[in-house]
Amino acid sequence: MPSTETDLPEVVRVARDLIRFDTTNYGGGRAHGERDAAEYVGAYLAELGLTPEYYEPIANRTNVMARVPGRNSDKPALVLHGHLDVVPAIAADWSVDPFAGEIRGGMLWGRGAVDMKDMNAMILTAVAEILRAGEQPERDLILVFFADEENGGVEGSALVVTDKPEWFAGATEAISEVGGYSVAVGDRRAYLLQVGEKALIWIRLAARGRAAHGSAFHRDNAVTALAEAVAALGRTEWPVAMTATTHAMVEGLAALTGGSTDDPDALAQAAGAASGFLRSSLRTTTNPTGLTAGYKHNVIPDRAEALIDVRVLPGTEEAALADIQRIVGDGVEVQIVHQDIGLEVPFEGDLVDAMVGALNRHDPGVPVIPYLLGGGTDNKALAALGITGYGFAPLRLPADLDFTGMFHGVDERVPLEALVFGQCVLADLLRTY
Repeated sequence: MPSTETDLPEVVRVARDLIRFDTTNYGGGRAHGERDAAEYVGAYLAELGLTPEYYEPIANRTNVMARVPGRNSDKPALVLHGHLDVVPAIAADWSVDPFAGEIRGGMLWGRGAVDMKDMNAMILTAVAEILRAGEQPERDLILVFFADEENGGVEGSALVVTDKPEWFAGATEAISEVGGYSVAVGDRRAYLLQVGEKALIWIRLAARGRAAHGSAFHRDNAVTALAEAVAALGRTEWPVAMTATTHAMVEGLAALTGGSTDDPDALAQAAGAASGFLRSSLRTTTNPTGLTAGYKHNVIPDRAEALIDVRVLPGTEEAALADIQRIVGDGVEVQIVHQDIGLEVPFEGDLVDAMVGALNRHDPGVPVIPYLLGGGTDNKALAALGITGYGFAPLRLPADLDFTGMFHGVDERVPLEALVFGQCVLADLLRTY
């Protein structure tokens, strides 16, 4: 354990500093904003001799970019990107102040320690390691740190790719969050490399009834209709539906466990704490996340609404929406609040080989398995520019750490040693690819 401030690795200090900026994003345009964190990143980049550019299309929703010249200008540029916002944290539920960046038990605690100020710090310090050594990366790097990812990028990456496409000139591939981390599969360790993302559909269910006194004999109650629809949808057990990526993931898990590929759920369950992430990649998910109805205890309202977070396999959006309407019934309206695309690319090619190789150099003999992310990243926005995105935030984690459970969870934390590992792997990749 480091005993003093100066003993802390730089990647830990940078991640801690970023956590201390409260960049909470409540969604729907309500956010504390990313400007202070973006200016911190910009200052760090400027100290490396780079020229940061800022784009703030909406007040305090700041994006920052810098380009790092590579040795080989004939190779396409590589984008490394992260987001600076975080989801809300209810401090009373946490063991620590979620924005204090506390170090305890060999771990850095705080909102963003996992999603994704850890990766932002690894990107910054990996590039710093190369430049301070008087070296260059193999190819041009485009470093971008976005606002508003936790709201689907509506006020962040979606605007940047539309208004600042020149930031990404010459780029064909990108690396970002939620991949490259290790999981325990039985008594073995494996790394998950993210090569796809499910499509996101945020919907609102709206039920209408007739307003009345709370004491009335009343069958046209919007709250009752909504509750029945929410329960039916939330309890739906969607069937397994495989894609090329999940077939490859299942085969990789079967090779590790000796299990049968005939039961993908059982194989995913062998990944222990990460099984929820992997099982979500095998099917549609429909999770209720919010309810709104009524304004007084003795008034039956004429309208009730619920928010549902829907994630579907790429290409199945229309079929899923038709199924949802069938499940909730014709009397409940299904409104699309926000929708984005799904992504899936092959687990092959020079960049995939380079990422696998970098992991193997730092953790020899440990297999790397492709997977489909149940959530989403700003890679979806970059896809509009023809940029192929991967999830590769390399972290070697303790087998008993429920890392995936801390995405948007309580007591978010990351091991200090994992941050150092990630910086080393990224620096290795950037020097050689």
